[in-house]
Amino acid sequence: MKVKLIKYTSEPERTVAMAARLCYSPVGAEELAEKMSDGQVEKLVKKIVKMGHASTLEHVSFTFAIEGISRVLTHQLVRHRIASYSQQSQRYVAEHDFEYILPPSIQKNETAAKKFTDLMQKIRTAYDELTQMGIPKEDARYVLANAAETKIVVTFNARSLQHFFSLRCCHRAQWEIRAMAYMMLKEVKNAAPLLFKNAGASCVATGVCPEGDMTCGMFDEMIKLREE
Repeated sequence: MKVKLIKYTSEPERTVAMAARLCYSPVGAEELAEKMSDGQVEKLVKKIVKMGHASTLEHVSFTFAIEGISRVLTHQLVRHRIASYSQQSQRYVAEHDFEYILPPSIQKNETAAKKFTDLMQKIRTAYDELTQMGIPKEDARYVLANAAETKIVVTFNARSLQHFFSLRCCHRAQWEIRAMAYMMLKEVKNAAPLLFKNAGASCVATGVCPEGDMTCGMFDEMIKLREE
């Protein structure tokens, strides 16, 4: 899996601070942005995050290039509606020798791993045979597995990202999207540490697990994981 932050709003924390200050200021945004010191920006952003004045976070965006993930993962990812997606097309990109994601639970079981890899090869063969018959790629792809590797470019605003992390960094999230979420979180923490200082699973941000009786019971471990 590869996750890289390839583009984001210039000076994201200053932009958020400017938007927040504008709500209560008689002067314009440009003048505010120029006059605020780094210390004022830091103080205001911390206050915004603590207060939950989240609409101001929508003014900054972060774009990721992601590779080495399965269609299982992207089926979950695109359920996050306040985001933009551009995914590698199986209609136009030939999948004769497609890569695939092997879940760890299967990989560590020799018998299961062989059954899985044998099936992937059979699917490759069936795909090749269908395309050789003249079947269009957009129809031959119906035999492809959810395990097939894919690539995607994703853009979130900061508010949507925080919500994404609250759900997908949770210990109960599916393993693959959880791994990706932590890689994304690491990237944005480098770009905007104040905005994402407390980002992560809901329990980490609020001190309360929203899962009720289904809690993982690992609050201390989740705190340590966030700090790493």
